[in-house]
Amino acid sequence: MTKKREYRDDYDDKTLYIPGPTEVPDDVIEAMTESTFGHRMDRMTDLYTTIVEDTKEFLGTDNDVIILTASGTEFWEASTLNLVDERVLVPTCGSFSERFANVAERLGKDVTRLEYEWGEAVKPEDVREALDASDEGYDMVAGVMNESSTGVRNPIEEMGDVISEYPDTYFAVDAVSSLGGDYVDIDEHGIDVIFASTQKAFAMPPGLAVCVVSDDAYDREAEKGDSSWYGGFRRAIDYYDRKGQTHSTPAIPIMLAYRKQMKRMLDEGHRARDERHREMMAYVHDWADEHFAMFPEEGYESQTVACIENTRGIDVAATIEEVSEEYDMAFSNGYGDIAEETFRIGHMGEHTVESVEELTDAIEDVADL
Repeated sequence: MTKKREYRDDYDDKTLYIPGPTEVPDDVIEAMTESTFGHRMDRMTDLYTTIVEDTKEFLGTDNDVIILTASGTEFWEASTLNLVDERVLVPTCGSFSERFANVAERLGKDVTRLEYEWGEAVKPEDVREALDASDEGYDMVAGVMNESSTGVRNPIEEMGDVISEYPDTYFAVDAVSSLGGDYVDIDEHGIDVIFASTQKAFAMPPGLAVCVVSDDAYDREAEKGDSSWYGGFRRAIDYYDRKGQTHSTPAIPIMLAYRKQMKRMLDEGHRARDERHREMMAYVHDWADEHFAMFPEEGYESQTVACIENTRGIDVAATIEEVSEEYDMAFSNGYGDIAEETFRIGHMGEHTVESVEELTDAIEDVADL
């Protein structure tokens, strides 16, 4: 049975290079210290409409944006409840795509897995074949853009192009660990629902989930009748259209932080932010190729999370601990089925090549590479 461990006041700050949460700028943290105000005041309308419309501008989408106090996990459930009557196709290639399938099963849906080995990426032609092979069809394809357990970036754009040819099948994408650090043209590729968490590539504190919803997905929920209550697309979007606020009490301090950070993201621009993440990815991959090996299938590597195969057999746990103690930096062990053979570096948010190089230098020193 878990025992209480008292939270202290003397922890050392660690620079985070884990798959999330990531580093948050000081001025974003400071934004959370504004005085509390009511979530039905005009001030809340000013705040919420600002962050919603700024997010639309940053992502370059004409679709609706919902920002709720929640983990991105909320939209695993909500997208399934809102869009699926019976059948859902889930391409699985790691822990988080498997969880998306598990959520659908727990909600009583008929789930078909399109299974890949960990480290492999989903292939759009396989999705087409699976859709063609079903006599009854699927209400939804549930995909993961960035499989952070394996460091794989799935080709959701090409998947979306395929799924768009099946008008009765909707496409929901978990982009929790990539949106904001990996450019995707949501509207161009027929993505009906795509969602993320703020503590990843957005470089904000944990606590908010961001979801982009197409008109088709909104209409589908309206036609379907039953749906999620908290994460219902219609409930959130209709309330925003009427009031410019959230339907339930939000985490206002985190939304204040969101406003500050989204202004920074707008100043940088979506394409430029994407390019900076590409540069970090290239640096980490070159470093990994020199000292270890990349785990993901070549050509499908994540822009935000590097999953590195421990080909040298270093003691990963001991290295993580020593880097933390000596350099006040945190990176991550492997995850799930490949925990013993990999480790992971999160290069997302406001990190740069220079800041990531500080971590790899520390790993080299501690592991004697």
